[in-house]
Amino acid sequence: MESLNREDVERLMFFDQARETAEREHKANPQDPLVLTKWGGALLELSQFRQGADAYSMIEEAIEKFQKALKIDEERHDALWCLGNAYTTQGFLSPDAPAAHSLFTQAADCFKKAVEIAPANETYKRSLEMTAKAPATAKAPAISDFWYDVGGWATLLAIGFGVAALAQRGAPATA
Repeated sequence: MESLNREDVERLMFFDQARETAEREHKANPQDPLVLTKWGGALLELSQFRQGADAYSMIEEAIEKFQKALKIDEERHDALWCLGNAYTTQGFLSPDAPAAHSLFTQAADCFKKAVEIAPANETYKRSLEMTAKAPATAKAPAISDFWYDVGGWATLLAIGFGVAALAQRGAPATA
């Protein structure tokens, strides 16, 4: 983990404490969908402090909590919204375009259901709108990375040809 500023450390401590509290509350009441939603939410936030496989597995664990909450109460719109956020995060982390697209579709389904249950919630509506834009946003870095790579190779070739041209100019004439 890279060096964290004070605000990030406080955030990390807050969500780690929230995770521990939710875990304890879940042991006392395993059928409480709110506790499962809080637990999953804390895990999802904590995943932002991880990288690679660690982040992905923590998101998977959060998804399990949200899904369990929804099995208990399928009308739990906050769990649907959190589940949609987890799928969106996975979509952005996925290097496989078809898998990412599938995750964005799952996220959109969650946000649609959340909006149906709580139509006055503007956050849910914005999340649904943003998810429609997610596939294009996820592709943008790959396209810019491609052009960055092309530019790098072109620069390297230009330097190589320049060095070769200078070497030929400075080479002694042969008879």
